[in-house]
Amino acid sequence: MKRLFVFLFPLVFILGPAGTRAGELVLSLGSSLSGTVLEVKDVPNYTYLLLRTTDGEIWAAVSTAPVQVGADVTIVSLQVMDGFESPTLNRTFDRIVFGGLGVPGDRAGHHNMAAMHAATGKPADVAEAKVAKATGSDARTVAEIVAGTAALKDRLVSVRGQVAKFTPDVMGKNWIHLRDGTGSAADGSNDVLIVTADAAGIGDVVLVKGVVRTDRDLGSGYAYKVLIEDATLQK
Repeated sequence: MKRLFVFLFPLVFILGPAGTRAGELVLSLGSSLSGTVLEVKDVPNYTYLLLRTTDGEIWAAVSTAPVQVGADVTIVSLQVMDGFESPTLNRTFDRIVFGGLGVPGDRAGHHNMAAMHAATGKPADVAEAKVAKATGSDARTVAEIVAGTAALKDRLVSVRGQVAKFTPDVMGKNWIHLRDGTGSAADGSNDVLIVTADAAGIGDVVLVKGVVRTDRDLGSGYAYKVLIEDATLQK
């Protein structure tokens, strides 16, 4: 059988896949997980794989790839997410492995799924525009939101900006990096993270309305000084 290799962001987790007790399968930094593909579910952007391992069954998600039932795969440098909700599949995975699907000799893999699910990777290199500030008493620029975290905490704001990165279907939400031409790339004040159920394309100019949250820890090592949640988008 053709053997495929899945390369994932290096973190340390205790993995208890479906069919085994939590902690029964212990995976650490640099360890690998091999298995046979029992089921394949393709959705926009992702391919979900149910793997049979020597210690039980576990789901994995990779960038869209032509993986077939019966193929042998190896997963290394594991990252795991608990309670992951996939609206496209209309199901919640108790525990799932994320990563990028590679081929032998391609150590980087085609995509780094772990970085996508962290939703903090480098935004795309788009021609950044100077976007007019939103209007109204709750209107703020990106730089004002990043700099004014204490005063804006838990407050509703409006901000108009350009989508620099769009990551869909992570923990049941879409994640957007928004820029408006204010702030500085040196200190990160030119970019704010938006969490929303709405979709947008890279380069779109949108009006965002949502609640400023500060010091948000989403687990698995993903912590944010500031982001905007419960956001709606208007183009």
